Amino acid sequence: MLNRLLPAVLALAIGSSLSATAFAAGPQLKGQAPGWYRLQLGDFEITALNDGTLDLPVDKLLQQPAANTARALQHAYLGLPLETSVNAYLINTGSKIVLVDTGASGLFGPTLGRVLANLKAAGYSPEQVDEVVITHMHGDHIGGTAADGKANFPNATLRLDKRDADFWLSPEQIAKGGDGAKAIAANVKAYADTGRFKPFEGSKDGVEIVPGVKAYPAYGHTPGHSNYVAESKGQKMMFWGDLMHVAAVQFPEPAVTLSFDSDPKMAAPAREKAYAAAAKDGYYVAVSHVSFPGIGKLRVDGKGYDWLPVNYSANR
Repeated sequence: MLNRLLPAVLALAIGSSLSATAFAAGPQLKGQAPGWYRLQLGDFEITALNDGTLDLPVDKLLQQPAANTARALQHAYLGLPLETSVNAYLINTGSKIVLVDTGASGLFGPTLGRVLANLKAAGYSPEQVDEVVITHMHGDHIGGTAADGKANFPNATLRLDKRDADFWLSPEQIAKGGDGAKAIAANVKAYADTGRFKPFEGSKDGVEIVPGVKAYPAYGHTPGHSNYVAESKGQKMMFWGDLMHVAAVQFPEPAVTLSFDSDPKMAAPAREKAYAAAAKDGYYVAVSHVSFPGIGKLRVDGKGYDWLPVNYSANR
């Protein structure tokens, strides 16, 4: 009897061994999906582009630390320093393509610099971009405009508020800012040398970039910090730049400023005005430093606001 059972037992053991080998866990693949997200705004197509993330010591950057650092530390489950998204946005009006900010390129280390790759992954090419509009001239917003003295968007015009250009491109500021300031100046030069750097004079009535896209002043974070607005068929989205850095703190308390703000006395009311208008009128906002894709709406909550991120939809 044992002799008859032995072949069957051996076959079962061998089969089990082969099965275990076949279904062994594969190697972990690491990495993420391409960082882009699409949204229709009337006849316009909006594509959010992630440049990567940057660790920010938010508990040290907040102004008026007695009250606000405590609030930041309440959210330490996210980790301190806080891993913070850096986002850019592509507006396709159907006739023009406008890129709002360009990320950092190599100015802030290896965790950033992915805008170009994600733009291509989203189905666009840098040559298609007609206008590059910059909310302000901090490196994580203008760093990706050029590389090694060559424009990354060879057919685009570079636009930003003249107040920011005059301040950041002054010889005194370039000398004070060191290598980072020199790199930003070189990026601008790549467009200026071909007549494609065209600063604008900010206006409360808005400055038209292309039909359906305007720039509005939101001074304070930097001397010429600007918001951009896209409108189509009654739908609206405002691109905020750096009116938001720490969502857990600044949405509940919009008056909170950061040490990055050039003029906190102007930056705080600029934030408060933008938040109130977005909540009142119910339009989308696109935010550079809210978790990707950084698009959502605001709802009043007491003296502050709730952030309602856009729902993911495979049908947009």
